[in-house]
Formats: sequence, structure tokens, C-alpha cells
Amino acid sequence: MRREYQGISELPKQKRIFLKEKDKTSTHPIGISLLSNIILGLIVLVWLTPTLMLFISSIRPVSDMMTSGWWTAFLYPSRFTLKNYIEVLTSKGIGTGFINSLLISIPATFLPILVGALAAYPISFYKFPGRKLIFITIIAMQIVPLQTVLIPVLMILKRLNLNGTFPGIWLAHTAFGLPLCIYLFRNFFAQLPYSLIEAAKIDGANSFQIFTILVTPMSKPVLASLAIFQFLWVWNDLLVALIILNNPAASPLTVRLSSLLGSLDSGWHIMTPAAFASMLLPLIFFLAFQKYFVRGILAGSIKG
Repeated sequence: MRREYQGISELPKQKRIFLKEKDKTSTHPIGISLLSNIILGLIVLVWLTPTLMLFISSIRPVSDMMTSGWWTAFLYPSRFTLKNYIEVLTSKGIGTGFINSLLISIPATFLPILVGALAAYPISFYKFPGRKLIFITIIAMQIVPLQTVLIPVLMILKRLNLNGTFPGIWLAHTAFGLPLCIYLFRNFFAQLPYSLIEAAKIDGANSFQIFTILVTPMSKPVLASLAIFQFLWVWNDLLVALIILNNPAASPLTVRLSSLLGSLDSGWHIMTPAAFASMLLPLIFFLAFQKYFVRGILAGSIKG
């Protein structure tokens, strides 16, 4: 038998909380919410239109692309084709460039994160002379423009016989990415409770065990954020690859797209699928780690 309640005070606690929350939400101005949604929708539309235009153009026949606007493609969806993608991947060296970009981006993402975490750990948990000076110097290195150090880096790589090789560009991207990695890792480690580190030491864990078993698993947000930043930076890089990788066989996707742009007068049926294909992997990578992205940036940018 259902029980009849005479007033809200007689309702169970959970139901009272629900009704109060419902009353609060019911007083929210509908007009403001609708206006916010419209503005956000327009912003999303503005940002997505160029990407949509690129994708639609990439699956249109070259004859249609040269005679009509991309928006007319929706009138004849049966004319969409993947012929442009097949031509790009088989005859223009884009497939090789895609593989080269992977061979460059994966190690150049992993190395600075690994070295940055190992460097930030003693700066965060050990007291030694010059610790603050080292950290300030690392922060200052982020201000130095990349272009000003490319020539010295190139000279060092030539002396090591690494110019034009994958290990050479791995080292270059590792050096360029280390300041940000150390900075975010150090600030994130500073928020971890030091009592956990002391408890692990009392239990007999050494520094390597504390770092690998305790600290690293708790650092997933900042790890994901740095992985996204570094991977997108290396994948989209053109300048460093042009200067250090002077070997055409090792050219990444960005260099090959640049050469295509210079060699094709009106080959938009080649450029559009090549450009859209270059966007897919970074997009997938970002979507895979997006839930950690904002959390890692906020955690690593504020010292606890």
C-alpha cells in the first residue's frame, strides 16, 4: 500500500533533495540557456565548415571540383568516389610519408615524456643545492624561440653523424619538448601527498620503485596531456623536418604535402584527400585521450 505524505517535511531525505534540486533547475532562465546553445552551435559550425569542405572536396570527381562549389555535392551524392584517396596513397608517396611520420612521432612523443618525468621526480621530491635555479632555468627555456636554436642543433647533429636520420630528429624533438614536460610534471608531482612517498620508503621501496609503481600510475592525466601536445606538435611539424631531415626517403607527411603543393598547379583532387588523411590520426589520438586532457593541464599548471 502506498503511503500518503502530508508535506515535504515528511518525505524521505532523498526525495526532499530531489525536489529541491528540481525547484532550483526550474527557475533557470530558458532564454539564456537557448541563446547559449545557439551561440555554441554557431561557433561549432564555423569551426567545422572548413573541415567539412575539405572532406567533401576530397571525395568528389576532379571534373566536379573544378566546375562547381563543394556545397553542390549534396545534390549528387551518387558521384562521391574514393578514387582520389587511392591515387594519393599509391602514386604520390603519401603512404610512405604517413609511415615516416609515425616513425618520427611515436618515439619523439615517448622520449621527452620519459626523460621529463625522470628529471621532474628528483626536482620535486629531493632537496639539493641549485634545485630552484634549475627549475627556473627550465621555465626560461620555454621562452627561447625554436628558430634561434635550430642551427646550433643542426651543427651538433652533424658532428654526431645524425643529420638526416630518424634518431637525429628524435633527439631534436626531445630537446624541444623537454622544458614543457619537466614543468608540467614537476607541478603535478608537487600536488601529490608527500606522506605517500614517505610511507613507501618506510615499507622498503627504493626511488625507482616509488617512481614506477606509485607516482607514474597517479600521473595519467598529465601523461595524456603531454602525449597529446607532443604528438600533435611533432606530427604537424614542417620546419624541423625540413632542416634536419634532408633525406627525401625519410620525409614525413608534412614535407611531402608541402612538395605536392609546390608541384601541382591545380591538383586539388590530390591535395584535398592528402590533407584530410593527415588530419585523421591526430584526431583519433586526441579523442582517445581527451578525458584526461583538461584535467592534466589544470593539474600540471598549478602548484599545490
